[in-house]
Amino acid sequence: MIYVFLAQGFEEVEALAPVDILKRGGVEVVTVGVGNKYIKGSHGITVAADMEDKEFFTGDDIQGVVLPGGMPGTINLEANRKVIDAVKFCNNNGLLVGAICAAPSILGHLGLLEGKKATAFPGFETELKGAVCEGGFVETDGNIITAKGMGVAVEFGLALLAYIKGKDMAEKVKATIQCAN
Repeated sequence: MIYVFLAQGFEEVEALAPVDILKRGGVEVVTVGVGNKYIKGSHGITVAADMEDKEFFTGDDIQGVVLPGGMPGTINLEANRKVIDAVKFCNNNGLLVGAICAAPSILGHLGLLEGKKATAFPGFETELKGAVCEGGFVETDGNIITAKGMGVAVEFGLALLAYIKGKDMAEKVKATIQCAN
């Protein structure tokens, strides 16, 4: 199970495009609302999460976590103990940790990017403490996948899917959605 955390002010496309891609690839995905089941995104779109963070417990079913960016969504994610504990648990156990836009800064603040290739929304690179930033739109380094922002949310979703289900499945889904790249 992949858990996608949604906090007030999240970037809607950065969250929902990867959720869609993962589900198309047959991955079980649960959205987790931070502080509420109904979360308003940075562009005023309210999404009903599958569960609230108070219902989330790191367990045997977790395959990874995904953190969408957006402001103040990223700040709200980083302020939540359950989110941070889930990220640390996944990283410590070699499970998927995905973050896009401003959210890779959370991984940088936790010291998880030291010596790893990573990317983030322009201007947030300084928050990726110790990361190797080469300017890619989506970077995969071990169990950590980062992406620049909303414009590459589909590619980010495909990278997450490739990590979980393999490149063949990601290519299959990519072919069905008429992706430009």
